[in-house]
Amino acid sequence: MTNRRKFLTGVGAAGVAGATSFAAPAVHAQKKIVWRMQTYAGAALAEHVIKPAIDSFNKVAGDEMEIQLFFADQIVPTGELFRAMQKGTIDAVQSDDDSMASPTEVTVFGGYFPFASRYSLDVPVLFNQYGLGEIWDAEYSKVGVKWLSAGAWDPCHFATKDPIRSLEDLKGKRVFTFPTAGRFLAQFGVVPVTLPWEDIEVAVQTGELDGVAWSGITEDYTVGWADVTNYFLTNNISGAWAGSFFANMDRYNELPDHLKELLKLTMDSSHYYRQWWYWGGEAHLRTKGTKMELTSIPDNEWAQVEKAAVKFWDEIAAESETKAKVVQIFKDYNAAMEKAGRPYRYS
Repeated sequence: MTNRRKFLTGVGAAGVAGATSFAAPAVHAQKKIVWRMQTYAGAALAEHVIKPAIDSFNKVAGDEMEIQLFFADQIVPTGELFRAMQKGTIDAVQSDDDSMASPTEVTVFGGYFPFASRYSLDVPVLFNQYGLGEIWDAEYSKVGVKWLSAGAWDPCHFATKDPIRSLEDLKGKRVFTFPTAGRFLAQFGVVPVTLPWEDIEVAVQTGELDGVAWSGITEDYTVGWADVTNYFLTNNISGAWAGSFFANMDRYNELPDHLKELLKLTMDSSHYYRQWWYWGGEAHLRTKGTKMELTSIPDNEWAQVEKAAVKFWDEIAAESETKAKVVQIFKDYNAAMEKAGRPYRYS
């Protein structure tokens, strides 16, 4: 019996009948795929905008794949994220196009493109129903990076040490913001300042910055900026930050189809989490938060900013055919939302 067990252990199912030479092939463990992903977000913010989704991915992927998550500037500065991913220094990125300095025609539209959206749901509709997804995919393919999926974050408000109640109050304010938002706001006297994300709180405390125009009130409380600023301006220059997931093209193409599908589901999960976390958080902290006083610029005065955005759009559209195409999509979409009326637009 011992000899028979040893014999049967060494043969395949077909070999049992033939009983001579059909040994089963050796089975080798599949090597675990490991990706390094860096997000634009610091540790406190990443706990919400990315970590739950990556934890879920790793749990489901098990021994097949692991995504190691790194926070803002941990491997490379945010402004170098694109190049690092393109070269393969890191495998994937969560960021907006603008912050990571993508060399594409659509970079200017990442982050906060002034007044392109009113609500967070505008962003996925623009990408999935109005054609932005196809444009982004084509533009990143040209530079050897896989654009994966876009989603919405919070609106763009000012959080400042001193109150802002008029456009005049914006003049001379040194503000941490996104490149394109800063370019737009400069015409109103805002002085855009670029610093590492983790340095912002101290920069406000020491007076190097007068405030931030980088987020909504949910992030102000989550990352600590509400502890060093006193006022929150309810007017915003965009209803939702537009950001994406990206991957090194070669590393993405190496993935088996089922892991690509799992990655897609994970990104959808991340987008969904942010939709309710920000939407509920913005309202809750405006009404229940105790750290910041709300201020507003009158509607008739703020209309000057909205009018300037239309001119800004046309300036951007004149820069290239692709930019003109994206701007036209924004115009068509917003016209459709205005025509649809409430609840799509209240005007």
